[in-house]
Amino acid sequence: MAKGLGKGLDAIFKGQEMVNGNQVEKIKVRSIKPNPFQPRKEFSDEALEELATSIKEHGVLQPIIVRKKGVSYEIVVGERRFRASKLALQNEIPAVVRDLTDQQMMEYALLENLQREDLNAIEEAEAYQNLMEHLSLTQEQLAQRLGKSRPYIANHIRLLSLPKEIQAYVVEGQLSTGHARALLALKNKKVMQQVAEKIIAEGLNVRQLEALVQQMMQSEGSKETKKELKKDLFIEEYEGHLRDYFGTSVQIKKGKHKGKIEIEFFSDDDLERILEMLK
Repeated sequence: MAKGLGKGLDAIFKGQEMVNGNQVEKIKVRSIKPNPFQPRKEFSDEALEELATSIKEHGVLQPIIVRKKGVSYEIVVGERRFRASKLALQNEIPAVVRDLTDQQMMEYALLENLQREDLNAIEEAEAYQNLMEHLSLTQEQLAQRLGKSRPYIANHIRLLSLPKEIQAYVVEGQLSTGHARALLALKNKKVMQQVAEKIIAEGLNVRQLEALVQQMMQSEGSKETKKELKKDLFIEEYEGHLRDYFGTSVQIKKGKHKGKIEIEFFSDDDLERILEMLK
């Protein structure tokens, strides 16, 4: 089976098709409620207005998916179309009604947003964390289920350990995911916040930030650390490769005659995961 998002929704709901083979119904917009497990928190007002204008002229071209909940319905897939339909003052919206569990709703909503690349890095991380908790999955199991690599999942979940203020900068687009990952190397959250503000004020790119973080870590380290030779670009590049692979902070410390590689872990489970990868 192909890797990546090409696995699609059918990777989880085998034998089910989103629209074909299913009856499309006209459902009253007022009887529909948002998906309680919607991972996407940010919806562009401008984009919704544009879609609403299109819906007024052409209607909703692709039915949404809902599930029955008492006398009303809950959206499974298509919340953006639903919101735009409300803006367009539509009374009804085409929909396919499905009988789905809470877990299936979570996966459906996450996969749709991933395929459309609608989630920011923090929303994506929160969605992964929620799926792991609700479905009792490990990072490895979730990665296989979604067609992602385990380091990709781990790197996103690590972003949730950042202070909320810095997470907000990522959501707002003031900091990139690369900036956020580099900031994780700093243990002091107050320092993280100060450096984040410096990035925004001075427009530092990720490479510049990594150099700054390395300099700060060296200045706060032991005398032995301060005497270490300055890392060349070759070492820095391989540190980046190892960070991406293991999904955690990795440092290559090279001395005159010997060196060492330090791999950071956050819990017993994280240590076990890294040891399995080393095997």
